[in-house]
Amino acid sequence: MDGLDDIVREFLVESHENLDQLDSDLVALEEQPGSRPLLSSIFRTIHTIKGTSGFLALSKLERLAHVGENLLVDLRDGTRSMDKPVTDVLLAMVDRIRMLLGAIEATGTEGDVAIDDVVARVEAVHAGVPLEAPAPEPASQEATTQDEVEQVDDEHVQQVEAPAELVAAAAGAAAPAPAAPAAPPAPAPAPAAPAAPAAPEATVPAQHPAPAAERVEEHPPTEEIGALRGVGDSAIRVDVDLLDALMRQVGELVLARNQISRLASATAQVDLVRSAQRLNLIAGELQEGVMKTRMQPIDNVFAKMPRIVRDLATACGREVALEVSGGDTELDRGLLEAVKDPLTHLVRNAVDHGIEPSAERVASGKSPKGLLALRAYHAGGQVVVEVSDDGRGVDTVKVAAKAVERGLRTQAQVDTASTADLLQLLFLPGFSTAATVTNVSGRGVGMDVVRTKVENVGGTVDVESTPGKGTVWRLRIPLTLAIMPALTVECNDDVYAVPQVNLLELVALDAQRGRSAIEYVHAAPVYRLRGDLLPLVSLAEVLGVAEPRDPGDPDGETSSVIAVVQADHHRFGLLVDRVLNTEEIVVKPLSPRLKAIGTYAGATVLGDGRVSLILDVQALGRRALIGELDAMARKDVGGIDAAHSGAAEQVLVVGIGGGRRVAMPLQSVTRLEQVRLDQVEHVGGREVVRYRGTILPLARLDRVLGSYGEAMDEELVVVVLTRRGRSVGLVVHEIVDILEDHSEQHSDIDDSGLVGSTVLGERVTERLDVRTAILAADPVFFDDRPEAGTAPDAAWSGIDDLVGAGR
Repeated sequence: MDGLDDIVREFLVESHENLDQLDSDLVALEEQPGSRPLLSSIFRTIHTIKGTSGFLALSKLERLAHVGENLLVDLRDGTRSMDKPVTDVLLAMVDRIRMLLGAIEATGTEGDVAIDDVVARVEAVHAGVPLEAPAPEPASQEATTQDEVEQVDDEHVQQVEAPAELVAAAAGAAAPAPAAPAAPPAPAPAPAAPAAPAAPEATVPAQHPAPAAERVEEHPPTEEIGALRGVGDSAIRVDVDLLDALMRQVGELVLARNQISRLASATAQVDLVRSAQRLNLIAGELQEGVMKTRMQPIDNVFAKMPRIVRDLATACGREVALEVSGGDTELDRGLLEAVKDPLTHLVRNAVDHGIEPSAERVASGKSPKGLLALRAYHAGGQVVVEVSDDGRGVDTVKVAAKAVERGLRTQAQVDTASTADLLQLLFLPGFSTAATVTNVSGRGVGMDVVRTKVENVGGTVDVESTPGKGTVWRLRIPLTLAIMPALTVECNDDVYAVPQVNLLELVALDAQRGRSAIEYVHAAPVYRLRGDLLPLVSLAEVLGVAEPRDPGDPDGETSSVIAVVQADHHRFGLLVDRVLNTEEIVVKPLSPRLKAIGTYAGATVLGDGRVSLILDVQALGRRALIGELDAMARKDVGGIDAAHSGAAEQVLVVGIGGGRRVAMPLQSVTRLEQVRLDQVEHVGGREVVRYRGTILPLARLDRVLGSYGEAMDEELVVVVLTRRGRSVGLVVHEIVDILEDHSEQHSDIDDSGLVGSTVLGERVTERLDVRTAILAADPVFFDDRPEAGTAPDAAWSGIDDLVGAGR
């Protein structure tokens, strides 16, 4: 009896996987009625279910699969073609098979699941009797039954083997296999959790279908059974709880590795250093291997979407074509489960809200069939999942009006909000622009849940929309939750970890520069980073470990490091005392009390044994009202810029030899680099250097300004200027300082390559004509001027004005 239970369990595992693929194949066959590979795959799946259910005495399941197979025989023989009635009844058969499997999981029998109505429908279509099939239920109702069966299905057993194993297992149970000479007995299957009526065992979603060469033939010869068993023995099913335990142990090993590496770095013992390096290598390989066992292709989620889109499009009266790409992108199975519901909701939202009815699309000059695209890819150490449609887009004017109507925002707030800020209102609880409530949408429940679920696993959600052209929803998800790279920072003598996926760059400020560089918009601190105002958040003030500094106190303490981070679609600067190190950290869950604070995403143990809290960057940004600070900064940037133009402008002061100092606007500077003299090459008569995958033209600033006195060192100091993807490098002798240039100090005394002079640091300093210097390095730098009516880059607006004036 125990052996029979094992066979039933394996049958359920494989059948659920096959049904997931069957949904996708049937919808695809409806679009490509002549596809023989799809038809063969569907036929083999139904035939396998029928044969095995007969062996296990599951009469209802066998009868239902048998009538479906009869209809498929007609399709295979070419006596009829695949059309909508055939697809409808076959999908109804799949749904009823899924219900039977659910009953077998829960009770061990087929229970009272009725099949006569579906059998009658399939037989009627097979006989050619006109029979109007009921409209398919909306995807939300279908998902209720399906997800109840599949929710537990994905939690306990991970599929890592070829689908043909069940045929061999069933044959082995029906009759003893002939003894193979000198062959050891086959190992027992891995122990699995015993089935219980209240909590049936389940499986993960279907893997990719095996290549045609590896699939079992419709009637495999008897002598091939042994070969099939050998293929099955090459892979095993492993209980996911075991993998989770193994992952936890690897996490502890990584912590021990970090501690030993720290100890080895502080000693001169060669043997200890070598052992630590060896441990680091082994732990890294083991970590990578264990993480791969948990990785699954996102196609396991994408495979369910064709059926959901088809049923929902029918219910909503839409014509929708689905395109899927990047299904082989792998993600940790825990994250895959977390993203399944949000992704399903976004797909439903795109079909119901985004894509217009056919008549409306034709009237607006579009194709009558809308396009819904699912795409997954790796970017920046994360997995990005996009759901895009070519529908009507989001009307931000309507969104703003609805937000004011419901009291979620004031009229003044929406008037100053950008398009991106208005789109973020879609994620507020209770927000909906639907005119009526349907069984699909309109209740304002959904987008806030999507964001909450994605952020709970360390991801983000953003949206882009163009009215009349479509909308793109973008999920950014970490590869794994267990181990992640992080930057450790210090604040008030405590150490915190900032996930590197949120970190953009670091800006160091000394005490003197810090007081002058930080400005204020309505008492909120901001920093001008390459011409853009960056809202600042003091970590000490957010955590309540320091008193807020008086904005009017010029002698107040200023943090020396700004960590520029990304939260949702907003950037802001996190003020910290000190940056310590970057290292891989093992994420430990927090207690519910600490999690409820909304500031921390978890905890970790550092290499020195100290416990560090992991900062939740999204939560910090929302607590500091970054969106409103951005709006205020955009609103007041004109006034701040006007004040700067009349009072002071930050400039980079460089030395070009001979005691000459030259100032250039800091907002035009992208980076400062050092280049060895032997790296400089020539193109014709111009100097160039290979830089970040491109060729960077150079201009020696002393020669541009007529100085040839001093020879360059072996290390060249290069000031890089970039505009719309095109860069040049100005070679200088030294970087002197970053100072504020006051307009009242300006003089019109100039020379070739200069626009005047000024007094900086009690010294006369020449003001560089940036355009002349750039053209000396790259004569076509300004040839890609923007078309009339378009906005130039903010950092180059003044230079572009000079070009337009012919200077």
